[in-house]
Amino acid sequence: MNDQRLRLDLAALADEVTAVDLRDRTLRTSRRLGIQRAVATSAAALVLIAAATGTAFAIRPDQTAPPLPADTPSVTATPTPNQSPTPTPSTSADDPSGAPPSGGSGTNTPSVQFGKLFYGPADVTRVKTAILRSWRPGGSTVQLLALPDIAFKGNMSVSSDGHRVAWVDSNNNLVVADADGSGKQQIRSNVDPYCVGAAWSPDRRQLLFRELAEPGGPGRFGMLDLRSAEMTVRWWASEPAACNAVWSADGRTIALTTDYGVTLYGADGTKKRVVPGFSRDGWSTDDVVSLAPNGSRVALLRRNMGGGDAGDVARDLRVNVVLDTRTGKQVTLPLGGRTLRQVYFQTDGSMVVRVQAGSGYAVLLVDEDGKKISETAEPASLKDMQILAVVD
Repeated sequence: MNDQRLRLDLAALADEVTAVDLRDRTLRTSRRLGIQRAVATSAAALVLIAAATGTAFAIRPDQTAPPLPADTPSVTATPTPNQSPTPTPSTSADDPSGAPPSGGSGTNTPSVQFGKLFYGPADVTRVKTAILRSWRPGGSTVQLLALPDIAFKGNMSVSSDGHRVAWVDSNNNLVVADADGSGKQQIRSNVDPYCVGAAWSPDRRQLLFRELAEPGGPGRFGMLDLRSAEMTVRWWASEPAACNAVWSADGRTIALTTDYGVTLYGADGTKKRVVPGFSRDGWSTDDVVSLAPNGSRVALLRRNMGGGDAGDVARDLRVNVVLDTRTGKQVTLPLGGRTLRQVYFQTDGSMVVRVQAGSGYAVLLVDEDGKKISETAEPASLKDMQILAVVD
């Protein structure tokens, strides 16, 4: 009786344990299936993201692995750099580099850019020294070294990289210094301070100058080699009665004012040709300001001798005409009806053209074909100054 009762009780208990075990198995299986579905869904989403961004992901869900701890870092799929578009920098109103030049017809192109402009006082009759300044359109003006009035009147020169300045002082000494005033050095004496002064070669290695001669003599032209230890000079064989030397950017041509006109010379002093259209009784010039990189054009102040405009012996950096050096014909510039004041050629053949703009000035960037690329108003602080040089 007791044995039979015991067997029945054990059978009932076994049935109950089996049912619970099956229920737990079912629940556990259901959970695993849910996890598998979640993982499969996440995997599908990641595959879609990877396909959209061009990145392949290997997804291997572990069906038996327990849930990750809460402090385990998550992993986010990130597109590779070559697939993600590069953001375009924004340009604020305070960023002059991104805004079009004031009053201009467009922005500078990569191949035609404004160089750095150097300024000095337009009138130095009432000062003994003045400050050289530089400015690049879109930036601020910078104060450089102080120079004596004689340098501004007719003989100072800026190197092609804008780093050095040469001039002749009142004691007829040729002086070179860095643009910030450091490294000042007297390198030669007995140099003419008014006729030629000191003219940098485009490679910044040589200075063309004219040695003072006996009264009535033309004086010797010499090329001083600044990179030689002895500061050697190579003298021109010819001694032209000429002044106001300006180099072409290719280093092959030097323009000088001679006999009321302009004559072109080689770097060795060999005469090349005379620019046509000048004569003692017609058009004349005492000042050549800038020469095209290949010597094909010249910017200068042209005067009508018949009209009684005799000019001045001192250097005058105003420009009222650009001429073809072979034909003497005037080159048309896009001035927009404004008065031309100055022109400087850049090494790429483009021109920096200064025009009168109301009570101030503006500078135009004009390409080699005569098309205006851009225009920028000069700062008001440069109103009473003139451009002395333009460098890249």
